[in-house]
Amino acid sequence: MKNYLIIGNPILHSLSPKIHNYWFKENNIDGNYDKIAPSKDEIEKIIQKIKRKEIYGINVTVPFKRSIISHLETQSDIAIKTNSVNTIFNKNGKIHGDNTDVYGFEKSIINNNIELTGRSAFIFGAGGVVPSVITALLKLKIKEIFISNRTQENTKLIKNKFDFVKIIDWGKVESCDLFINCTSVGLKSGDSLKLNFNNLGEKKIFYDLIYNPSKTNFLLEAEKKGHKIINGRDMFLYQAQKAFNLWNNITPKIDEKLIRYLYND
Repeated sequence: MKNYLIIGNPILHSLSPKIHNYWFKENNIDGNYDKIAPSKDEIEKIIQKIKRKEIYGINVTVPFKRSIISHLETQSDIAIKTNSVNTIFNKNGKIHGDNTDVYGFEKSIINNNIELTGRSAFIFGAGGVVPSVITALLKLKIKEIFISNRTQENTKLIKNKFDFVKIIDWGKVESCDLFINCTSVGLKSGDSLKLNFNNLGEKKIFYDLIYNPSKTNFLLEAEKKGHKIINGRDMFLYQAQKAFNLWNNITPKIDEKLIRYLYND
């Protein structure tokens, strides 16, 4: 049996084991996918299992998408460009890191029939997934990007890589076309960014990368004000699909049967 897993902290909310184990069964692959929340000291031992093919694939989520890079031997071009890795496997005998988040986010925007050419986006957070979101936004021909984060250290890392982004002090919000929550605020019940969204105009788009729960307070507040809301479901589905393809050279189906299985048990 081929073993796979996702590492992150928090990790209980992750549906990655559910979707990948479903795809293993659908595609007659003898595989098993699990989830763990390792300590920093445990990560090296876990990654080395890729080298020995004791583990065939690893997904990476918050807070390890940047720090995991030091354990890799090779990376894809998109992983190097974003300095963010969410998919790891053995490629030609090397521990290889890739990024499927860019693809996942881009596909989710296209799936929701959103046209971003010449428009503006405001990103909350500056963690490991943000460079992927920015890269996807650029592919979608966004004109202007604002970023706000509670701490300045990570914001500076983003600014160094994407010097055109505009940094906004936490607590202030610019009026844009698209607002994206890239923080983990919302995973726990009652979590709120505690920001004022009252003076943004009408018919904006609010996107939360969190997919479980399906409606965070960020989205609920926006919905009450009549804005369009999108959760991270499609991004999750498509980044997972691409990771599965990298590991197994098979593109698994994303259909209504899968959606019902994941979200309507």
